[in-house]
Amino acid sequence: MSQDKGTGKAFDFRLFGRLLKFTNAYRGIFYFVAFAAIIMSGLAVLSPHFLQLAIDKGMTLRDLPELQFYIILMLVVLVLEVIFQFAFIYYANWLGQHVIKDIRVKLFKLMTGFKMEYYNKNAVGRLTTRAVNDIETISSIFSQGLFMIISDLLKMAAIAGIMVYKSWRLALIVFAILPFILYATRVFQRAMKVAFEDVRNQVANLNSFVQERITGMKIVQIFTREQTEFDQFKTINEKHKKAWIKTVWYNSIFFPIAEMASSLGIGLIVWYGGLNAAGGGIITLGIVTAFIQYSQMLFRPLRQIADKFNTLQMGMVAANRVFGILDTKSHIQDHGELVLAHPKGKIDFKNVVFSYVEGEKVLKDISFTVNPGETIAIVGATGAGKSTIINLLSRFYEIESGVILVDDTSIKEFTLESLRGNIAVVLQDVFLFADTILNNITLNDETISEETVIAAAKEIGVHTFIKTLPGGYQYNVKERGTMLSSGQRQLLAFLRAYVSKPSILVLDEATSSVDTYSEELIQTATEKITKGRTSIVIAHRLATIKKADKILVMDAGKIVETGTHTELLQLENGYYRTLYEVQFMTEEAI
Repeated sequence: MSQDKGTGKAFDFRLFGRLLKFTNAYRGIFYFVAFAAIIMSGLAVLSPHFLQLAIDKGMTLRDLPELQFYIILMLVVLVLEVIFQFAFIYYANWLGQHVIKDIRVKLFKLMTGFKMEYYNKNAVGRLTTRAVNDIETISSIFSQGLFMIISDLLKMAAIAGIMVYKSWRLALIVFAILPFILYATRVFQRAMKVAFEDVRNQVANLNSFVQERITGMKIVQIFTREQTEFDQFKTINEKHKKAWIKTVWYNSIFFPIAEMASSLGIGLIVWYGGLNAAGGGIITLGIVTAFIQYSQMLFRPLRQIADKFNTLQMGMVAANRVFGILDTKSHIQDHGELVLAHPKGKIDFKNVVFSYVEGEKVLKDISFTVNPGETIAIVGATGAGKSTIINLLSRFYEIESGVILVDDTSIKEFTLESLRGNIAVVLQDVFLFADTILNNITLNDETISEETVIAAAKEIGVHTFIKTLPGGYQYNVKERGTMLSSGQRQLLAFLRAYVSKPSILVLDEATSSVDTYSEELIQTATEKITKGRTSIVIAHRLATIKKADKILVMDAGKIVETGTHTELLQLENGYYRTLYEVQFMTEEAI
């Protein structure tokens, strides 16, 4: 995936600029947090300054009122620091959460419009990582990265300035150590940039593997692949562990070095400042004490900046991945301006050519017509292109050449919403959400009432089975409908299509995995729903084929025969006749 690639830079300002645009809606909070950072940097230098004055003017001169005055000032500064730090932390996190909420909404809306081809090529686990984990990591840019770094830099600048003002000699001692720490910080940042990219890759790999195996656990257990999958998981988990340990290793090296440099600076301050104060020089005991605090306040943010820069970089790596999806051009072009309202249901495929993979044609110059209210069946071997026709009619993919018409108008001229809103599809592999039966049927469409669903269920004979479930229509089917049998799931999918009152009905081998009783219910419902509606049935059961007005026989991406059941059986050495004799006569005999 393209979004897995790093930017190749220690810090990508272009990417950072894109991220900051999401704060435009919260400019007031953004500026307040920046203001709080400035105030905090100013307050930071006051406490050591008042401590110096308390020592030099209060303690040394034994002036109790003066000492009490500076102690009170230090308490006031402390209270102000607490207030502004609270506001800073709260609103920085508030801003981060609102920004990622907006990014997540934008990302999810974009993903719901991607072509099916995109989901065929990208692992669900990786996409889930982008939409959940990576976006959550982006929030740390605001809560722990950007503003914290700005606050620390301002604090360091203020401290450096007042140190030079108070004693340039002691300031030089402190500044002499800074290049060493800055160099170590720079090396650390570059190393952590690479390490965190590896961490995010391994997290995505782990998420993808676990999600796929849990989803397909039944297959794993049926084919006794538990040990094999476990061994593979251990390998992936080991890589995940090593990626994180690499970041721990870099931290273990950097922070002791930075702490040692800080301690060395304090020792030099005490040594030079103490000798000067003892010899009656211009450096006082209060200045030495203040410089000890200033040096700690200067070195500590520098060490923390490295850590916060790591957080910032992790957020930037995550942002790069998320923006990789946001920049993805994988949408069906929805430039149609016509609204398909109450269509008659005429369908025309004219010289349609299509390939999932470039150079490997799945449909080869396909042409056929379905008249309004007509039911056609499509039969053929696996891979002949039957389901592809359905995908193209609903515009899940774009055709390479030719044209698809509904009511003599190209489907590209209709809005996607109105086109798909008039086509109901019942798939062989039924997908149900972890929700109630009612919500799975209506898909939370407020225009479809529970009374409408119940009436439709009674018409097709599904109501009785639903009422036997605990809670009836409020029964939660759990993830993917695992609490129901395949036949029950198929019936609910059929009811879902039925209540939408489509103008065009598509059954993609919808009865292939149901028992005889369920099939009878579906056949009864089929007669109701197909009456007066254009229907396309990818045939599997004989009953559906016999009742079709027309049968299209496909082989290797081409329509090789067309006609009614009776007409096709009369063709000597015909493809359909051979298929019927081999497959369907056996079923009929049973």
